[in-house]
Amino acid sequence: MSSYDDKDLGMHRGITRRDFLNGVAIGLGGLAASPFLRGLSRAEAQALAQNTSGYYPPTRDGMRGSHPGSFDAAHELRDGDYWATAGKPNQTGESYDLVVVGGGLSGLAAAYFYRARAGKAARILILDNHDDFGGHAKRNEFHSGRMLLANGGTWAIESPFPYSEAAHVLMNELGIDPDKLEAECYDEAAYKHLKSAYFFDKETFGEDRLVVGTPARSGDEGNGDKESWSSFLARTPLIPAVQKSVLQVQEGTTDYFAGLTSDEKKDRLSRMSFNDYLLKVVKVDPATLPLYQTRTHGLYGVGTDAVSALDCWGIGLPGFKGLKLERGGYSRMGFTARGYATPRKDPYFFHYPDGNASIARLLVRSLIPESTTGSTAKDIVTAKVDYGKLDAGNSPVKIRLNSTVVRAQHVGDLASAKEVEVSYSTGKRIYNVRGKAVVMACWNMMVPYLCPEVPEAQKDALKYGTKVPLVYTVVAVRNWQPWQKLGMARVSTPGMYHYGVQLDRAVNIGGYESPRTPDQPILLRMTRTPCKPGLTEREQHVIGRVELYETPYSTFERSIRDQLLRVLGPGGFDPARDITAITVNRWPHGYAYEYNPLFDPQWKPGEAPCEIARKRFGRIAIANSDAGAAAYTDIAFDQAYRAVQELIATSR
Repeated sequence: MSSYDDKDLGMHRGITRRDFLNGVAIGLGGLAASPFLRGLSRAEAQALAQNTSGYYPPTRDGMRGSHPGSFDAAHELRDGDYWATAGKPNQTGESYDLVVVGGGLSGLAAAYFYRARAGKAARILILDNHDDFGGHAKRNEFHSGRMLLANGGTWAIESPFPYSEAAHVLMNELGIDPDKLEAECYDEAAYKHLKSAYFFDKETFGEDRLVVGTPARSGDEGNGDKESWSSFLARTPLIPAVQKSVLQVQEGTTDYFAGLTSDEKKDRLSRMSFNDYLLKVVKVDPATLPLYQTRTHGLYGVGTDAVSALDCWGIGLPGFKGLKLERGGYSRMGFTARGYATPRKDPYFFHYPDGNASIARLLVRSLIPESTTGSTAKDIVTAKVDYGKLDAGNSPVKIRLNSTVVRAQHVGDLASAKEVEVSYSTGKRIYNVRGKAVVMACWNMMVPYLCPEVPEAQKDALKYGTKVPLVYTVVAVRNWQPWQKLGMARVSTPGMYHYGVQLDRAVNIGGYESPRTPDQPILLRMTRTPCKPGLTEREQHVIGRVELYETPYSTFERSIRDQLLRVLGPGGFDPARDITAITVNRWPHGYAYEYNPLFDPQWKPGEAPCEIARKRFGRIAIANSDAGAAAYTDIAFDQAYRAVQELIATSR
C-alpha cells in the first residue's frame, strides 16, 4: 500500500468531485430560476435539463460513463416488480414512424439508415438513458485557457477486419476518410523524442522502480527502442530466474510442438490459456506471469489467465517465434484475434481527439442539421452542439436524453399489430409514445426485461453475452514537464490500479490543436479493467461489474493520485499542485462480449447466442454491437443496417 497520506496526494484540493448540471455547479436556486423546470423535483429537473440553456454534458467531470442516474430505473426493472410501484404512464400522444431505443452509434446509425430509405420526412424518436448521446462513444471536454479533448469511451475507428460495404458507405457519406485524416492530422513529431516505459510496483515486484526505454516488441506498446531485452531486464527489479524466463519468452526459438502441422499447433494453443502455455509448455518461472498478465486487458477485459494462447499469438504477444505458425485465422479463435492474425487488405483506422464521439456528432448533425455547427468531418471536432435543438418540435428526428426505456410492447396481437407502445422513465415519471417500428439498439441483456413478448429461448440468448466492464480515466494536469524530464510518453503499470498511463496521441484537426510544448496543460489517459483471475471470462466480468458499481469516486481519485505520484514523482510531479480535474468514465457494461474458445462452445452457423438473440419479432428489430458479439464501431453499424432492412421488408 502507498505510504502517502491524503495531504501528499492532494485529496484536499478543490477540484470537481461531483457531477455537473449545465457544465457548471448549480444549486436549487438555479433550477428554480428556469420556468421550464419550475414545479419539478430536483431529479426531474436534472433529467429534463436537456431543454434548458447551457446544457452541455461533455464538460461534466467526476463520475461519468454510466453516470449516477443513468441506470437506476433499469436496475429497478431488473431487480423487482417495477410496474407495481411505477404508477400509471403519462400518454404523450406522440406517434413516430420509428422509435430507436439507445442513442449510441448503432442507434444513431439505425435512424440514419431508416431515414435514407423512408425519406427525410420520416418521424423518428431516439431515446437514451444517459445525459448525452453517443453511447460508449462519449466526449470529455476540458477548458483551462484552451480546449482539451479526450475520449470517454470508444477510442478510434478500427476493426480487425475490413469494413463492410454498408459501414464503408456510411463513413463516406459522413465525410470520414481515415487514410486522408491520418495523413493530414496526426502530429507524429509531437512526442517522437519520448519513449515507452515500465513501472514496477513494490506490491507486485518487490520495489517501486521506473524503467524508461523498452525494447521493440510485438503488441500494443513497442516504440522501436533499440535497447536489447538483456540490457532492459538488467535495469529492472526482476530476479535472475525471472529475467531468464522473460528472455526465453521474448527471444526464444524453441519449437515446443515439433512434428505437428501449423493447424495442429494452433489447435493445441486454442485449448490452453496464455498463462498455462508459459507455465506448462515454455516452463517459465511463475513470477514471470505478472509482467504479461494485463497485456490482454485492453482488448478482452481479462488477463492472460483467461485468454487462449492462440488468441495471444494472434494479437501479437511474444513466446511463439519457434513454433513458426502460418499467418491466418483458425476456427477456434476469437473474433479479434482471428482478424489480427489474418492479413488485411483494407486497414481502417483513425483516432479523433475525442475518440468516436466525433462520429456520433456527425450522425447527429446529419439527422438534426440545426443542432450542430459546421459542415465537415474536420470541423465537427470544434463544432458546438445545441442540445436544446435535439428534441425540438419542428424537427422530424428527435433525440430525447435522460429517458430510460422500461417497456416496448406491441399494441394488440403480435402478428397483426400496427404499432409498438414504448414506455420510458424521465425523472420519476413514465411516458408513453408509439412507433410503427422499433429498433432496440440498447444492450442485449436488457431486452428481455423491456420486451415481455420475446420468446423464452431468445431471452436466454439475449442474456448470454456478459458485457466487459472497463474504466477510461482522464486526468487534466497543468503541464507535461515531468514526462519530458523522464523522457517518456507512455508507461505500462501491470501491477497497479490502472494498468497504463499515457499522453494521448497528438491530433490537430478542424481548428483543434494538441499541446506541443511541455509547459502547456495536457490530458493523461489511464485504463482499468476490473477482473478476478482464475475464473471464466464471463464470471470475471460479472465480478468486475459489481466492483465498478460499488466503488465510490473517492477510491478512484485516491488510487489515481497515488499512482501518478509514484510513477511521475521522480520527474517532479506533485498531484496536489498539478492535477486540475479528473473524469472517471466508468462502464460496468462496456465492450460487447466476444466468444472465448476456452470457455464457450463452438456453435453451428445460425446457432450462436447473438444470432438467436437478434431475430426480429413483430415490429421490433435488434441492433447494437452485442448483436454481432464484437465491440467495434463497424459491427454496431452493420447490426443497425440489418435491423432496419428487416423492418423495411416487414412494412412492405
